[in-house]
Amino acid sequence: MPKQVDHEERRELIAGAVRRLAADRGLEGVSLGEVAAEAGISKGLVQHYFPTRDAMLRHATRTLRDRVETRVRQPMSTGGLTGLHAVLIALLPLHDESRTEALAANAFLVRALKDPEIAERFRAGHARLREELAAMTAAAQADGDLRETLDPAREADLLLALVAGLGDAVLLGYRTPAEAKALVAHHLSRLTR
Repeated sequence: MPKQVDHEERRELIAGAVRRLAADRGLEGVSLGEVAAEAGISKGLVQHYFPTRDAMLRHATRTLRDRVETRVRQPMSTGGLTGLHAVLIALLPLHDESRTEALAANAFLVRALKDPEIAERFRAGHARLREELAAMTAAAQADGDLRETLDPAREADLLLALVAGLGDAVLLGYRTPAEAKALVAHHLSRLTR
């Protein structure tokens, strides 16, 4: 009896290899052959799923976005100021997996400047995250946890800028994960007064 092949599992295996290589070497280190070696499969199998490097990179950005959304989904459901804090912490590269994802995202950012499909994925993901943070900010205001005078959309923009900057600082090693978490907590405490 022929072996059942899980095609989505294979695509994810390949996308994971792309993310790891992009995080470690940048996109210049991501070739079909390198991805095949990293994934432990043949180059022909990679080409079966992704006939071009562009198709493979675009798929990897889609899975990267999905992984980030999955990581922040649970804290978003918590709600209130506690949930808002948890989402911001979940966006920081504090663990091996989130660090790899952040490094890969940074590598893809340069690619997005020349690839409209990848650029749109970045824009759409950012817009969804901004909307969610604005809604969480408004909900925390309604609960009395945050000042009523805050503009939720503007605060969402500032919170995203804060975690982006802190994320880069952690990746570059001039902020520790503990310092980044403390700065997030400090900033949120300033919104409660």
